[in-house]
Amino acid sequence: MILYVFFGGFTTLVNIGVYLVSTKVFHMDLVLSNGLAWFLSVLFAYVTNKIFVFESKTWKAKLLLREFVSFVGARLVSGLFDTAFLYVTVEYFHLWDVAMKIVSNIAVIIMNFVFSKVFIFRKKEAHS
Repeated sequence: MILYVFFGGFTTLVNIGVYLVSTKVFHMDLVLSNGLAWFLSVLFAYVTNKIFVFESKTWKAKLLLREFVSFVGARLVSGLFDTAFLYVTVEYFHLWDVAMKIVSNIAVIIMNFVFSKVFIFRKKEAHS
């Protein structure tokens, strides 16, 4: 749990950092910026979750692909939630995007932990 929170914190920093640079520095669209932030943070999260947090020993190509696709699929669900939440709260309710990004990320962290623990990196004796 400690490692998940630690690397989850860094993943959140990657996500929010990329979003901020994209929207504030490069003036990219909110949805496009959030998509880029999602993509880069998912790659970072997969590597750190696999190796350090859940210590997955799956390295066979077929099993690795299945694990990665499951990880990205679960993150896609939380990423769509993040984008929809951000879009609605910022575009329709005119709330501050940075605050809404932080609030959304709290929910996303919880969703992602459950997905990873229960579905993606669960212990599989036969796959070591």
